[in-house]
Amino acid sequence: MKKYLLLLLLISANLYAFPIPKDGKASFDVIRKNKVIGSHEITFAENNDVLLVKTNIVVEVKVLFISAYTFAHQSTETWINGDFTKIVAHSDFEDEREYFIKGQDNNDSFLASGMDGKLELDKNILPSNFWNIDVLKQKEIFDTQKGVVRTIDVEDLGYEEIKVNKENIKCNKFIFNASSNPKDKSPFPEYTLWYDENDELMKFQFKDEGRGKKIITIIRSN
Repeated sequence: MKKYLLLLLLISANLYAFPIPKDGKASFDVIRKNKVIGSHEITFAENNDVLLVKTNIVVEVKVLFISAYTFAHQSTETWINGDFTKIVAHSDFEDEREYFIKGQDNNDSFLASGMDGKLELDKNILPSNFWNIDVLKQKEIFDTQKGVVRTIDVEDLGYEEIKVNKENIKCNKFIFNASSNPKDKSPFPEYTLWYDENDELMKFQFKDEGRGKKIITIIRSN
């Protein structure tokens, strides 16, 4: 009986390709020009075979105490038995661009809607949540901020030691590029991502093309 219980626990522990933090939360600081300008938080809630992954991003840049740039994004992914089955998301950009994104499994496809209207996608498509290192192995991903499909290109740069919360952590470093959409205001930015030995996302950064190409760094704060 103990052997069967142990086997069940091992199967449950490896149900999802991505790691789930012990406290069910991964928090990041959003940094520009050495100042924290926002937060990026991912929470995980399990109930039997269902996992809800919620992302909340809030960014605000102030100039002389006046808000000069804002961005907000919220999404809820539903995973069942390790499979991505549903998403509801909302993105609010500073220039009155606002997107309501939905997607759900439907027989042999994934039906979604967003910036490009209604889409019928591959049933196995993954959402663009960098927490899941498996997105780097895909040919295409579903952009959860705009509700479009992007083809991707990833380069593995090997290992690099970085400092997170005053601790040196050995990480696997990647360069991530994705295709642009005709409706994008600017080219899709190139991302650099760092994952620790447990495949947990420790840090990522990109150039903010719309704000003078300033480097935006998102780094673990918990």
